[in-house]
Amino acid sequence: VQLVESGGGLVQPGGSLRLSCAGSGFTFSSCDMSWYRQAPGKERELVAGITYFGGRTNYADSVQGRFTISRDNAKNTVYLQMNSLKPEDTAVYYCKAIDYAVKYTYWGQGTQVTVSS
Repeated sequence: VQLVESGGGLVQPGGSLRLSCAGSGFTFSSCDMSWYRQAPGKERELVAGITYFGGRTNYADSVQGRFTISRDNAKNTVYLQMNSLKPEDTAVYYCKAIDYAVKYTYWGQGTQVTVSS
């Protein structure tokens, strides 16, 4: 089982990034997917989530209206489009899959996002 995030990097305030998380080794289309982030010295927090069929999404208040989560089950990939980035969005971003078929949770290794001028 693997979740591999990509797309992180350094961006200026106001800029955009799109994160991707590719899953393998499990039934991606049966999993609710979500993005979390963890800044230095802070607890990991939920950023956005999407149901397995993509019909429902939810967002943290701090990113509502700026971030968009989506998924492509044909590509076993979930995305996080991040616009109007702020320095406080700086964190390691993690992908999570909840596999209800086997009652297990998978995590990716994380990708660093740094928002700085």
